[in-house]
Amino acid sequence: MTPEDVLSQPARILSQKQRESYFENGYLLLESIVPKDIVEKLRAVTNSMVDQSRTVRRSDAVWDIEPGHTPDNPRLRRLSSPVDAHPYYWEYCSQSLLGDIVADLVGPDVKFHHSKLNFKWSKGGTEVKWHQDIQFWPHTNYSPLTVGTYIYDCDLDQGPLGVIPGSHKDELFYQYDKDGNWTGCLADEDLARVDLNKAVYLPGPAGSLTIHNCRTIHGSKPNTSANGRPLLLYAFSSADAMPYTGNPIRSPHDQSIIRGKRALTAHHDPRPCWLPPDWGDGYESIFTYQQGNRPNARSAMATM
Repeated sequence: MTPEDVLSQPARILSQKQRESYFENGYLLLESIVPKDIVEKLRAVTNSMVDQSRTVRRSDAVWDIEPGHTPDNPRLRRLSSPVDAHPYYWEYCSQSLLGDIVADLVGPDVKFHHSKLNFKWSKGGTEVKWHQDIQFWPHTNYSPLTVGTYIYDCDLDQGPLGVIPGSHKDELFYQYDKDGNWTGCLADEDLARVDLNKAVYLPGPAGSLTIHNCRTIHGSKPNTSANGRPLLLYAFSSADAMPYTGNPIRSPHDQSIIRGKRALTAHHDPRPCWLPPDWGDGYESIFTYQQGNRPNARSAMATM
């Protein structure tokens, strides 16, 4: 569906002004919108996941750990596909207000793509460099968006999500280095053409949601505070957005319809999209690629 088509549909939760702001700026912040009982359950489940990580010795397909991670002092960067790690993460994704909010922004038929839990650990939790999402998992249109849930209060010192308003309307950047290695972020020369003075950071109380479009340039600073910043992230799309490439964080729930019905036709946006490496040989987390360790991340151009 086009933005005009989406806006013509009746809203379920968001105001028309909020929907129009999303399409104009490429992001939303919805403060304290998740009920407190759900937030408490997400905290309990996430604490149990952290306890499970204490036996992890090195990063793998499920856990991405920071240097210094020990059983007594866990330091986590990411839990990949949390919907597969605990059933409540999928229940929250598919049965809570999230699906209705997403339907207000992509149309009544909503499809799940993937999930991740970025921890941004206290006192140095890793930055996420400026990047765009859709080059990781291109689709036939640009309806995909990511919803983040703050399960604890997040202030500016904790490295909240930052976005460049309006960047979803502009260029899609080639997120490889000059040798054709995937970096998952904008090169310095490209970043120099982005007005970072326009960056808006999105702190919020527990239960707040961040939403950004798949073309929006975004990132986050290191966490310099004494408190962690777990951000639970879900990627969704309209049902008529079809992936061109394999899902790098694939779940058995991939392509599940959480609102409405399955599409019978694909909607194609005429604007082209850069393609990622072939993730068939495995995917490392964004932190790995952005920090220069790039297994299985050569572009097709680099191998020609």
